[in-house]
Amino acid sequence: MDLKEKYETVIGLEVHVELNTQTKAFCGCRNKFGEEPNTFICPVCLGLPGSLPVINSEMVRRAIKIGLALNCSISKTTKFDRKNYYYPDLPKAYQISQYDNPITTNGFVEIIGKDGSKKRIGIIRAHMEEDAGKLLHLTKSGQIGEAEESLVDYNRAGVPLIEIVSAPDLRTPHEAYLYLKTLRSILRYIDVSDCNMEEGSFRCDANISVRKKGDDKLGVKVEIKNMNSFRNVEKALEYEEQRQMQMLDFRETIIQETRLWDANKEKTFSMRSKEEAHDYRYFPEPDLPPLEISTELIDEIKKEIPELPVEKTERFIKEYGLPEYDAFILTEEKDIAEFYENVVKVCNEPKLSSNWIMVELLGKMNQENIKDIKETKIKPENLGKMINLIKNGTISGKIAKEVFSEMYKNGGDPETIVKEKGLIQITDIKLIEDMVDRVIKGNPEIVEDIKGGKEKGIGFLVGQIMKETKGKANPQMVNEILRKKIF
Repeated sequence: MDLKEKYETVIGLEVHVELNTQTKAFCGCRNKFGEEPNTFICPVCLGLPGSLPVINSEMVRRAIKIGLALNCSISKTTKFDRKNYYYPDLPKAYQISQYDNPITTNGFVEIIGKDGSKKRIGIIRAHMEEDAGKLLHLTKSGQIGEAEESLVDYNRAGVPLIEIVSAPDLRTPHEAYLYLKTLRSILRYIDVSDCNMEEGSFRCDANISVRKKGDDKLGVKVEIKNMNSFRNVEKALEYEEQRQMQMLDFRETIIQETRLWDANKEKTFSMRSKEEAHDYRYFPEPDLPPLEISTELIDEIKKEIPELPVEKTERFIKEYGLPEYDAFILTEEKDIAEFYENVVKVCNEPKLSSNWIMVELLGKMNQENIKDIKETKIKPENLGKMINLIKNGTISGKIAKEVFSEMYKNGGDPETIVKEKGLIQITDIKLIEDMVDRVIKGNPEIVEDIKGGKEKGIGFLVGQIMKETKGKANPQMVNEILRKKIF
């Protein structure tokens, strides 16, 4: 029996999102990635004696914005708490966070599968806190436990974070992947973070347990860390799911622990036992007052929220007649959705525009690891013009790929490219008839086969003409004239 028929997986995700404010959460230091280590630090973010934190109002606004976008309830009164623990990259030996009264609670996001199926994933809470610094472990093997020394960079200490905690509603690693993609998309739409996993501004810890199907009680939870891409999250969960199912099947005991993902070996390994929950000795932050959130502020921020991915997906399906999967892919990034709509404005061909963007443009971007569609040299109006050239018969689909490649490589107007390269499609009936006559005369055996019912030969003859004209002959006209002359 397949283990997945016998056992059920339960997954919950904790996502930490660095906010794109100009300054840190509780001081005036710059919030910027990639600078020289320990250059954006001050007595407040280093926790030096006598220094006092001050709340960054933009962090609070972004937290409310995230809560609204995730369908959460916004607390009218909220406070900060001290979460006490010692770690080398936490200079104060405590983190300013939120414990029993977070700013937002009880929300949800909706994920859409490739088949168009939808599932609602609950959000337990999204609360504000500050980030810790960053440790760099000097190790030849890549394993933290084998590091000979570690360095610390406090530039990240005090950067504003939102921790988003999902309900344990995810049942497969792929659902977790879809949830993260959807969450990232929403956060980028509302412009609160760049959500760059490689730079650490979007980080995920996964909690996974396995139980027998039909059981209500949750299994023993294992936490997985050290995953720096959505695919690695999915792979790590797939490995851990299988590991736990096999252990249960062999009646082995699963222990509550934290495990790290090794992307090279594609397996998890134990980092530390976590039999008991940490006692962080939370208590209200004495140096920061409770916050009163007014209805007027919530209403003001609500007006700043744009059309979100799920709403845009539904509109693309209704307005443009796109399949659900196409609409989902095109609306995943706000800039791609905007690019698509600008293409359609020029050519009024929703499905053809979708095909060229999804297959050709996004395919090229993926090959070259380009994340932002704005970094490409193709302008939406020019792609729309190129599609118009296909529509009016000026170029064939095959020639269009050559035009597209030129636009992708060097930019430029498609009409100019077609003229300069002599790519205009041959539609002269007399010229095509002459070519058809020559091909028929030169391939008598294939013509007889076609007459005998082997119509595959038509494709061969069309190919000969397209080869002779370097793809410039109108393939539909060639096909029609061939059939008339043979039959």
